[in-house]
Parts: sequence; C-alpha cells; structure tokens
Amino acid sequence: MSQNPVLKNKRALITGGSRGIGAAIVQRLAQEGADVAFTYANSPDRANQVVLAAQSLGSQALAIQADSADASAIVAAVERTVTELGGIDILVNNAGVLAVGPLDDFKLEDFDRTFAVNVRAVFVATQAAAKHMSAGGRIINIGSTNAERMPFVGGGVYAMSKSALQGLVQGLSRDLGPRGITINNVQPGPIATEMNPPEGEFAEMLKKHIAVSRYGTVEEVAGMVAYLASPEAGYITGASLMIDGGFSA
Repeated sequence: MSQNPVLKNKRALITGGSRGIGAAIVQRLAQEGADVAFTYANSPDRANQVVLAAQSLGSQALAIQADSADASAIVAAVERTVTELGGIDILVNNAGVLAVGPLDDFKLEDFDRTFAVNVRAVFVATQAAAKHMSAGGRIINIGSTNAERMPFVGGGVYAMSKSALQGLVQGLSRDLGPRGITINNVQPGPIATEMNPPEGEFAEMLKKHIAVSRYGTVEEVAGMVAYLASPEAGYITGASLMIDGGFSA
C-alpha cells in the first residue's frame, strides 16, 4: 500500500481482472488502499494469485467467476461485491474480446459476442453498480485507441465496439453527473501483454504508427485508471482519454 493511499476505504470491482491490464489495475487500486473484487472467465489459479497479491498489500480481495457475455452473471458479480465488500465506489469495465477477420468471412456469432462483452456488459455492469454508488463514485471503461484509428484489415467490428463506448460515456455522464458520479473511458494503444507481445512482425508494424516507438505497459494504464478513480479527478467525466504513445496522433 502506498504511504498516502488515496483510495482508502473505497470498494472497487474490476471486470476481467485475472491477467494483463486488468490484473495490473487490481494491483494498483489495492496499492492505493482500495478493497478489490474482480471477475474472471477462466484460470482460477491465476485469479487466486491476483487475490493473494492484493491481500499482501493489506486489501480485502475477492475473485468472482463470471462470463461478461452473461448479463445475469455480471449483475450477480456487482451484487456480490456490494455484499462482501460492503458497497461499491469504483467500477472498472475492463473485460473485452478481440475478434479479427476480413469482412467476407467475419462470423455473425463473433460480431454478437464482441458486442455482448465489449458493449452490453459495460452497460449492464454500469447500470447495476450505479444503483449502489453515492457521490464520488467512479466508473471507468477500458476502451481502445482503435475507436479513433484502425490501421489494419479485419478490425472493423472491434473498432466499432470501442467507438460505442465513447457515445455511452458521453450520454451517461449526463445521467450520473447530478449524482456526483463520473464515467470515463481510458483508451490504450498497443500494450505489452501475453496476448499482445511487443515483439514480432505484427508488433513491428504497429510500432511504426506509435510516436514514442514502443508498446505501453500495463502499469502505465493502471496508473491512469488510479488517477481517474481518485478524488482529484472529480471534474473529469464523459471523456475518452488516450494512453497510446501517440498512436492516434
């Protein structure tokens, strides 16, 4: 835990928190003093490692198995967070899927799952969590720089799903603002994870589009999320904030 934990006594739920960006967010919010719950779809052993890491920082931590494509499972995860942590102050909609393929071959079931996880689940979790939030509540979506720029073939459906989040937060900022709750998107560019390694032919292609010529780190994304979750960020809402090394510049 940091020496001046800005999120002490806050309760957070992160969807898709067992690896990559999600696990880094769980860790950072715990470092800032928050108690944390997170969902995961598979790999209970990995989820347990994230729990233990958060507990080692002095936080309560809870892993909840839930497929974000299942709306009832998402609502249940929110309710369990409220019950076991005593409330919810921060929601991070991080879970996402990426289906890439040429237009002529793109399967409708991949289209439907992309929207179920990347868009519908965000709305469902936000609707469920907001009912329990008071003034100072924070809702943060992990979008993508691809909402602004898609430089390769086959990513149209993914880009559209992330663009949808821009309209969602702009609209919902009007619903939630009078209640003192903010809602924003964090839009990462290429980030080094197991699923998106920073080496190889594809990575080298992307680096040519990045102003700083490197992939970002999960810790850099988590730092932006922690700031938006903090009291200092109370005047930021309805925004889609890039953290992409200039990929979209």
